[in-house]
Amino acid sequence: MQLNETTPPPANALPVAGFRAHLRLGTGFADDTTQDDALAAYLRAAIAVIEARTGKALITRGFQLILPSWRWSDSQALPVAPVSAISAVTMRAADGAAQVVDPARWRLVGDTHRPRLVARGAMLPTIPRGGQAEIDFEAGFAPDWAGVPADLAQAVFLLAAQYHEGRSGAAPDLPVSVAGLLTRWVPMRLSARGQV
Repeated sequence: MQLNETTPPPANALPVAGFRAHLRLGTGFADDTTQDDALAAYLRAAIAVIEARTGKALITRGFQLILPSWRWSDSQALPVAPVSAISAVTMRAADGAAQVVDPARWRLVGDTHRPRLVARGAMLPTIPRGGQAEIDFEAGFAPDWAGVPADLAQAVFLLAAQYHEGRSGAAPDLPVSVAGLLTRWVPMRLSARGQV
């Protein structure tokens, strides 16, 4: 399995001004924005950690999941949530030839933690021998920061503030306050079908 981000979040989607206010950095100076690049870097790092821990994309963007085989014959869990749309399912042969699968053969089943691509019939299309399936989809809570759930947004700010404070040393462990905010967003890892 390989997951690729196909469209990064827009640079203006990062809440740099809000983070600057959260840190209570001075305002009204001619050089108010001189630290913005560093603040954006701390935010990106914090977002990456939060997304990795929760399996959630905070800001909507495009992804592609590449699979050599289906997890189950009739469905495939997607590794990022929430998924708003699957734009294409493509079968790619070993020689590189691609065939787009008719959308009438599959559907998206939304879920807070583990959305799935599900066959409309008995089985998903057969992946060519030596080939792969490519699932292109959009995932994320919102196209901008205003739509990110408040507890996840706060977790990002708290973690980014830790990075800002410890900028001259090693990366800190995940603070208890941040871990607490993530609790309801972390999927349960069970061996039952659809939860792995």
